[in-house]
Amino acid sequence: MRLDDLSPAPGSRHSKKRVGRGPGSGWGKTAGRGSKGQKSRAGGNVKPGFEGGQMPLTRRIPKRGFTNLTKKTYAVVNLRDLVNFAADSVVDEEALRQAGLVKGQPEGIKLLAQGEVTVPLTVRVKAVSAQARTRIEAAGGRVEVV
Repeated sequence: MRLDDLSPAPGSRHSKKRVGRGPGSGWGKTAGRGSKGQKSRAGGNVKPGFEGGQMPLTRRIPKRGFTNLTKKTYAVVNLRDLVNFAADSVVDEEALRQAGLVKGQPEGIKLLAQGEVTVPLTVRVKAVSAQARTRIEAAGGRVEVV
């Protein structure tokens, strides 16, 4: 077999429908567009969501809520996630990324108090809950808010 012997499987290819090429083709005259109206014209069609002048669904449904443009998104790390770190190690954003605990591009990392910590750690994060801070300090570590 050579490259010039290759051909597509039978029935897998078919020729493009050529509309508007005379009455003998079966697709002449109006070329399958029907007669008259916006959709029969060149370049004519309705925009997405247009409902013939009726108030569109997207405008009939009430608006709810509010989008805070200055909202900060924090990656959440719990105390139970810190069990794999060695005693007296520094836990910062880079260390948490290498451990696979932080992904994406958050504005900062917040430490929450689910779980226990048994070894002293130095934790450098953007935000920390009060309970998480007391648990780390009780284990002999310290928290630095950067």
